[in-house]
Amino acid sequence: MESQAIRIFGIDPGLRHMGWGAVELTGTHLSYVASGVISPPSNGALADRLALLYDALEDRLRMLAPHEAAVEETFVNRDPAATLKLGQARGMALLAPARLGIPVGEYAANQVKKTVVGVGHADKKQVQAMVKVLLPKAQFSSADEADALAIAICHAHQRAAKQLGKRAS
Repeated sequence: MESQAIRIFGIDPGLRHMGWGAVELTGTHLSYVASGVISPPSNGALADRLALLYDALEDRLRMLAPHEAAVEETFVNRDPAATLKLGQARGMALLAPARLGIPVGEYAANQVKKTVVGVGHADKKQVQAMVKVLLPKAQFSSADEADALAIAICHAHQRAAKQLGKRAS
């Protein structure tokens, strides 16, 4: 049984509000480390907003020193321009940990919800409630923060499943 603590940094990509959350996995026990939201000024140039997201993520990654990171995959909505901008913000979410040598897992929103809530089409309030159950000491004030913690929880569960698979073979 693995007893070394593994710190996982979850990222919920967004151009207006990028949620982040860190958890620690020790064996099968999950514990809350920290979380927050990065919100660049909405009236700035796109390049400046992306740079701010990248810099802020890099600062938090350096400060929290996670072993692994996880990012939610982008879903395509009806507005192609909005989808493209979200994809660019997601690029910063992937780039920041990768540039620091931190392995990054990627998860679809439905996979995160199914892992955390048990239902792939759970709503935001259900996700927030289950994050609070799974991480009782978690302090979060927005859906973006709760989603980032849910992404980290999903990665922890997927990681554990992969470890069990390796042992079985």
